[in-house]
Amino acid sequence: MPINSADAQDVYRDAGENIFFLTYLIDREHLERDRDALAEFADRLAAIERSMAVRYPNADLKVAFGIGATAWRLLFPHANRPKELADFTGVTGPKYSAPATAGDLFLHIRANEMAVVYELIDQANRFLRDWTTVIDATPGFRYFEGRAIIGFVDGTENPAANDATPYALIGDEDPEFINGSYAFAQKYVHNLDAWDGLATDDQEAAIGRHKFNDLELTDDQKLANAHNVASQDNHDDIEHKIVRMNVPYINEADNIRGTYFIGYARHLAVTLRMLTNMFTKSDRLLDFSTPVTGCVFFIPSRSLLERIAAGELID
Repeated sequence: MPINSADAQDVYRDAGENIFFLTYLIDREHLERDRDALAEFADRLAAIERSMAVRYPNADLKVAFGIGATAWRLLFPHANRPKELADFTGVTGPKYSAPATAGDLFLHIRANEMAVVYELIDQANRFLRDWTTVIDATPGFRYFEGRAIIGFVDGTENPAANDATPYALIGDEDPEFINGSYAFAQKYVHNLDAWDGLATDDQEAAIGRHKFNDLELTDDQKLANAHNVASQDNHDDIEHKIVRMNVPYINEADNIRGTYFIGYARHLAVTLRMLTNMFTKSDRLLDFSTPVTGCVFFIPSRSLLERIAAGELID
């Protein structure tokens, strides 16, 4: 069975102009009700998206909805599980650690207009609020020239749009879950005062690329733990890729400048190896960036969402 990108949710490289990430915990005391509520939400979400596309055709609305490993076990105790879906357990390196945090359900929404993002959230939450609790709500934005908040162009290592499908979507290695994807969500807080205090040459050596024209540095110009070295996955001498986005966010009341990282992958193992490499090699960027969340979600295909809506995974 070939991969069909038309059956996939919006897991491709497109950070959008206005972005919102929402993480939910489900009510664990009324699971039978929760299962029925999820079925209704899966049905309603598709309808909401179709309606929004008709009402706001130029908004370029994109939505990805995911389910965590614990939630999958609770909601679908008798159903098969995606082969690689498992709770994130964190990564401990010699200097820094990546924490594992809670998360049952996940929404990643982006559009050209924040009003459209808000409308999608408002309508979705009508079907979520009675049986879930929002534990993280992070609005993001597109920075100048598509740069990360640290000033460097984001997404250089991403596969080209036409080539992204085999990196982002599950294939026939797990046919029941084909066209789904594994999402890893991780929020960082930056010490931008310290980062901005570095000379541009030092920033470039830390990232491994020139800041203004985005050209990659030569190996002798990079630090050994430069970000574009430490974050690679070269397992079995092959460079493996995922679809990644680094979305800037701010919380002015608490003087926070940060990045919300979202990575979509065909194989969760690739994302986890990248993350492990970053922390075991003490990626230079981690001297200025502290992760505060970390959670894995499975992004069902559209056809699987239809099966969830029909209650087929509950039987």
